[in-house]
Amino acid sequence: MAADKRKVVSRKRRELKKVDKGQVHIQSTFNNTLVTITDMNGNAISWSSAGSLGFRGSRKGTPFAAQMAAETAAKAAKEHGLRLVEVYVKGPGAGRES
Repeated sequence: MAADKRKVVSRKRRELKKVDKGQVHIQSTFNNTLVTITDMNGNAISWSSAGSLGFRGSRKGTPFAAQMAAETAAKAAKEHGLRLVEVYVKGPGAGRES
């Protein structure tokens, strides 16, 4: 009988960037709100949108959906050590105020 030869594959674990200062970019349209958190050079650390959280149709444009998107992106950014941010808001949507 032939011996079973299994190939052991090890995957590299992705290292978290340690960033203490960053930028929050909020793109708010009438239909959706996108929140992107970047380092000071503009490299994305985390992002979220109302649509990616499961909100569909007209609910994507609500302030509550924008708040949930911001909280989700912020939790992911905190894992990278982010403490201080500059906020940039773009667009006319209801998510601006959240």
